[in-house]
Amino acid sequence: MALLPSGSRKDVELVQIETEELSLIIKGKPYHERYEGLKQYRTMDYHDVMEFDVQGENIHEVLVYDVNQQQLVFDEKVRPVFFENGVYQLIVLPKEERELSFYHEHPILRQAVSTAKIGRQSMLMGNLVFQNEVGFTTFEIQSENKTLLSVSLEIYPSKLDYKKDYQKLLEEVNDEIYNLAFHFIRKTFLGARLKLEGNPSRAEFYRLISKHFQQFLQAIERIERQPHHKLETIHEKARGDQLRKIDSKSRSYLRKRSGSFVEVDKGIEVKGRSVMPTEGLRIKKELTYDTVENRYVKWMMERLIHRLEDLLKAIVNQSRRFRDEPDYELINKIEDMIKKIQNRLKSSFWKSIGKLDRSVMSLVLQMAPGYRDDFQIYLTVFKGLMLQGKLYQMSVKDVATLYEYWTFLKLGQILNRKYKLVSQDIVQVNRDGLYVNLEANKMATRKFRHPVTNEEIILTYQKYEGNLPTLPQKPDTMLSIEKKGTDYHFNYIFDAKYRIDYAQHGSFYGNRYKQPGPMEDDINTMHRYRDSIVVEHNGPYERTAFGAYVLFPWNDEILYQEHPFYKSINKVNIGGLPFLPNATTLVERFVERLIDKSPEEIQREGILPRGAMEEWQSSLDDKVLVGLVSSQEDYVSFIQEGFYHIPVEVLKKGWQEAGYVALYVKSGVAEENGVLMYGEICEVWPVNNNGVDFMRFQVDGWRNTPNVIKPVHYGIANYMMTTLNTLREATELPELYMKSNEEMTIWRMLRRVSDRIKMELDNVKLDDVSFVKEYKIKDITIQFNKTERQILFVKRRETNVFSIDDLEKNPAGVFRVLMKMM
Repeated sequence: MALLPSGSRKDVELVQIETEELSLIIKGKPYHERYEGLKQYRTMDYHDVMEFDVQGENIHEVLVYDVNQQQLVFDEKVRPVFFENGVYQLIVLPKEERELSFYHEHPILRQAVSTAKIGRQSMLMGNLVFQNEVGFTTFEIQSENKTLLSVSLEIYPSKLDYKKDYQKLLEEVNDEIYNLAFHFIRKTFLGARLKLEGNPSRAEFYRLISKHFQQFLQAIERIERQPHHKLETIHEKARGDQLRKIDSKSRSYLRKRSGSFVEVDKGIEVKGRSVMPTEGLRIKKELTYDTVENRYVKWMMERLIHRLEDLLKAIVNQSRRFRDEPDYELINKIEDMIKKIQNRLKSSFWKSIGKLDRSVMSLVLQMAPGYRDDFQIYLTVFKGLMLQGKLYQMSVKDVATLYEYWTFLKLGQILNRKYKLVSQDIVQVNRDGLYVNLEANKMATRKFRHPVTNEEIILTYQKYEGNLPTLPQKPDTMLSIEKKGTDYHFNYIFDAKYRIDYAQHGSFYGNRYKQPGPMEDDINTMHRYRDSIVVEHNGPYERTAFGAYVLFPWNDEILYQEHPFYKSINKVNIGGLPFLPNATTLVERFVERLIDKSPEEIQREGILPRGAMEEWQSSLDDKVLVGLVSSQEDYVSFIQEGFYHIPVEVLKKGWQEAGYVALYVKSGVAEENGVLMYGEICEVWPVNNNGVDFMRFQVDGWRNTPNVIKPVHYGIANYMMTTLNTLREATELPELYMKSNEEMTIWRMLRRVSDRIKMELDNVKLDDVSFVKEYKIKDITIQFNKTERQILFVKRRETNVFSIDDLEKNPAGVFRVLMKMM
């Protein structure tokens, strides 16, 4: 690949056009640092060919800069020299004393080029800047409203592979929501073809009607010259001697007026009498143009006026909303179309045509000249467009915005493959039909359910976090994951940044990180998001965001896994992930891991996020002593006086850690048996009752357990120890017994999946239990082999074996295996 020598990295003439009327020059840098950096790393065809087209009269010479030869050449197939965010100087010199003007559809570019005078000589000068917009752009040089020259350029992206990444990105946005990529007017455009069905957006409608409007008017003129007509039968009163042929209506008229018949010499013979009516109805044929076909054409014209007026209103309202100067060139063009159709309708021909009052199925509309053309054009402009082909030019969102949309839609697509979509408000319905709710300053949400655990997963676009101690925050995308056993969601931020540092040789980034990756400023933004999105909880503020990640346009996922900003995700839950249509593996794997992780695992990985305080405190004071209540008398005393006592002789080591007491009511003592209520211990002291030493636990009040915890073939001889979280979640008594970390981890894992877990312990008295023998859920058995430090997942003939070390290091991986077995 030929690169410009360092000394020549300056503006050069990129385009030079000579015609009989003018000379045109475009100057700028024929390279882009980012683009060259991209080429250093990506495996691609280095010979991209730029589209370049010049149309006009009396063109003498067209030269374009060739990067390989580093000079202007006469060749249509040249390497790209125009890039997003580049600045290109345009100079147009007339060869005669005449006023030239510059026209571009986009008002900012139109205003960027103006007339400058040097002595008597006037010329056009200005800078063309395309920012993050790529694709084709066309401008015209005009004189006295006549186009002298039309130039079409192709603007290349500097951070994407144009032929692969960018086109695929557009295609995937189209597949998800077909008109999301469209914008009303941009500096650049892409080719589009007609979509077979759909309700077009205003941008699509404008492009279609602009292309076909003149054809529509010409077809109307042809209809007016040769309109469809029919002979209509009418009846008029006439003297009896003027009646000739009569039909059923004429006969009916005479029957009802039998008194109008008189005797005449030469009349109609009726029962021996010669009679003739004095008056009757005479049949007459008249030519009329008020046919259903002409009514349908008139209805189409009125319908187009309504759509154009709606479009005009939307443009004016948008200008007022954002306090922009309206684009009068565009407004005048739409008003001119409305006026031309209205003038047609005011003609005497169309005034005589009535309103359409029925559906029309007519060969005239499908085959007759004029009618056929108008009918086809009408159907065309009321359909949508696909970004494909070159029949229509379609403005698209700038690449940065499009990349932001794509990341949100792609994350939703990834979730949709494995989780059940519950609701979405991206595509909504209003009186204009379907519209896409994915614009700046608007929040959009997609809600999913885990098919096994039934946990809620929410993906939100531009979620506004306003009630913060410092400043409001609005990240691009937030993933909120519900976990059973917690009363809050775990939030993760994914922020799309259409920026990348290519770590060029000798640069600070290159020396430090050795390979391309997200910008340091963007990583700092992730720190800001995670640290600033907090919630007040029982006094202190706590983070609700557990991690924040930059999504950036890069495709080498294997190499990037050695980047410090990838490794930092496992250390502090902040970093960057490459994300492009052909590079989604790392993000897919990461999102799946977040959903599969248990709340305990997330808490251990986090840096004091929300819930950390409860987690820390629960490790100190949320132990619960579950004590036996064996008589009705004791039960009444405990409930009324707010205490519990237990003989000192049965207490074992560790009872002092209890912060709560729960009552296990034996069968026959109350209406229900099992663990019914619990209370927080406020005071403990020894008492002697009838010569027996008891430890008395005074509580601050009894409260019901969320579920009555049933014995199910197990019982408590005196008491047992458990945790407050376990007590709140349990439904059966064996669930309260878990002494090892692995038993607790597996049980919590199973609780995310089902409320029906069967447990087998090594003793029916929980006081004397040493370990859990096995869990059962549906047709899966989980067995513990303590001697080999192994856990076995058994389903019929399928067995998966994990070491306890595997469970401790990667519980999410064990959970994924369980999901597959279920």
